[in-house]
Amino acid sequence: MNPAAPPAIDWWTLLTDPAYLADPHPHLKRIRDLAPVHHDAASGVYFVLGHAAFQAMARSPAMGRDTRLWTSGWSRPGSEERDPLSYALFSEFQRQMVNANPPDHRRMRDVYEKAFQPTRMAALRPMIEAETRALIDSLPTGEVVDFMTAFANHLPLRVSRTLFEIPPEMDPQLALWNGALIKIGDILMGPDQKREALAALRAYKDYLSGHLKSRGDDAGEGFIGLTRQALASGTLDEEEALNNLLGLVSGNETTVNLLGNGLLSLLRHPAQMEALRSDRGLMRTAIEEMLRFEPSINFILRVAIQDYDCAGTRIPAGELAIGLVGAINRDPARFEDPGGFDVARQPNAQLIFGGGPHVCIGAALARLEAQTAFNALFDRFPRIELAGDPVWWDDRTNQRGLRHLPVRLG
Repeated sequence: MNPAAPPAIDWWTLLTDPAYLADPHPHLKRIRDLAPVHHDAASGVYFVLGHAAFQAMARSPAMGRDTRLWTSGWSRPGSEERDPLSYALFSEFQRQMVNANPPDHRRMRDVYEKAFQPTRMAALRPMIEAETRALIDSLPTGEVVDFMTAFANHLPLRVSRTLFEIPPEMDPQLALWNGALIKIGDILMGPDQKREALAALRAYKDYLSGHLKSRGDDAGEGFIGLTRQALASGTLDEEEALNNLLGLVSGNETTVNLLGNGLLSLLRHPAQMEALRSDRGLMRTAIEEMLRFEPSINFILRVAIQDYDCAGTRIPAGELAIGLVGAINRDPARFEDPGGFDVARQPNAQLIFGGGPHVCIGAALARLEAQTAFNALFDRFPRIELAGDPVWWDDRTNQRGLRHLPVRLG
């Protein structure tokens, strides 16, 4: 006798429920316990919750990132006439390495990968430390402060802006553009959000186009110089160059969430915070545990290039699969005591940065920023205490992070 099928799940109601967004883990555990892969008949989407299933899928050449192959997605025949707003937004955002399949993905990624090599990352440390110190110097002692609005929202933006040689006075505008574009990863967007994102996308690209031209031919070996070299050689066309720059400049929300979610995890586990304070040699493993325990994103997308067997479930070519990172990173088949927070956890095969050829190109930078930030916070403040209820974002389904985190710094 065949086993009974898992009960139907109202996925889109669940994934947009504010209670789920504040604490998805009980829901994800219940669903993962039923099966590692679920098919939503209403939308055709496959949800992957098992660690082994997702890791294999992320590495498989049968699964890619180009959403133009999604047969029910924004680029299906007739979409431009039926929904011109969605078509314009996703068409204009599409051509960048994060959305490309081989060989285009490797061609574009090769332009920027050298900038993320360990020697380059080490050279960035003094700049990141200086930006961190400047922010910490502005934090008040002995009174309640919102860690997100006073520190976490600013550090990754300042680092990113500096790397791309953008002047400090652009910070407020970059934050507004980033806030509009972050919704693109949500899958579920209303018309107003799409219009706001499209306007931000076009304004951002116009600014970056002028910024590229203003740097001159001798732009060095930084991100701007690498982009200009790729344009001159024909490795990237202008649309690819602008979209890749935009993706790299604006892609700092994961680090914002790492700082906020990571500090909240420490505050809720004071023995672990004290262990980390006492032994800074644990900082590397602590950052990995922060990423595992409260990951900064909820979704990692793949589209089947050809039929693919995912842990016994067939994903047909052209269908969308969504890895649910919160479930993947707490899979008891891979992690001992997955609901526990352990800053010394080793090994820690957390998968927030994906896997295979599309593993996040900026992962090393995010880790370096977080290590620098937490070391500096501990050096300056012998006491960091939770001073109220944290507030999670409830208007975004992909990015998982805090709107507010009230703390008192002693």
